[in-house]
Amino acid sequence: MKFIHSQRAIPYLLLLPAIIVILSVVLLPLLVSLWSSMTAYNLTKPATLFQFVGLRNYERLLSNSDFWWAFGRTFVFVTITLNVEMVLGLGLALLINRVTWGQRTLRTVMMFPMMFSPILVGFQFKYLFNDAVGLVNNALFDLGLITEPIPWLVDATLAPLTIILAEVWMSTSVFGILLLAGLMAMPKEPIEAAKVDGCNPFQVFRHITLPFLMPFIYIAMTIRSLDVARAYDMVRIMTNGGPAGRTELLWTLMTRTGYANSQMGMANAMGYVSILLSIVFTVYFYRKLVAARAFMGGAQ
Repeated sequence: MKFIHSQRAIPYLLLLPAIIVILSVVLLPLLVSLWSSMTAYNLTKPATLFQFVGLRNYERLLSNSDFWWAFGRTFVFVTITLNVEMVLGLGLALLINRVTWGQRTLRTVMMFPMMFSPILVGFQFKYLFNDAVGLVNNALFDLGLITEPIPWLVDATLAPLTIILAEVWMSTSVFGILLLAGLMAMPKEPIEAAKVDGCNPFQVFRHITLPFLMPFIYIAMTIRSLDVARAYDMVRIMTNGGPAGRTELLWTLMTRTGYANSQMGMANAMGYVSILLSIVFTVYFYRKLVAARAFMGGAQ
């Protein structure tokens, strides 16, 4: 009996080092940040880490207009980015799926943008849309479409659009790859039967292909929503939250509050409130995923 119990304990003993590392790297910082969100922690005054203030930081956030504006901008940013990436990724997947020669090469090329660091992408697009020496303005000048530079990165309306464009360029391939995998796993018999019954290509896509791809779409949206909601690198490089805070998102605001203003307790409180945004998107897409799988199961 002792031998059997010792045999069962071996896997846990082997996993123990990894569990300790995970607890040290993930759980411990989470607990420290949660504690500091309920203190008056200021980076310039280390002793304030032990000055417990309860929910005061969270109460202040309720009346902090900068935070709620950043929260709203992040919500809009995530919504627009996800939908644009989904549409473009679906189009790429459908086009590449129809290629009969060189498809493997095209799949490799499609992955290139997602291999770039967000910081590098931010610098690339900052140069492209620079109002003085940017390639976009120079091209528009040469084509005779504009007579004066367009302030892409300092205009309150255009600056958010350029950041969305950069994010879409870098991450559309994530949707494309996942949806292409769904298309390649799709059985051919229903499509062939629909064509025999006289369905046109749009009807085949609307009633057969798209419902089959919906679980893949919601999986991709769940993954990307968690990633886009944490957008920081490109915003920091391209606009640094400007002009006048019009591109300030949650993570750039938290960074400015925690490091520039040294209010780390308040910044961590923002972080825990912002988790609500990720939870909302995750729960929404998870429910949609379950419904899509149930629909496919009923259809089969």
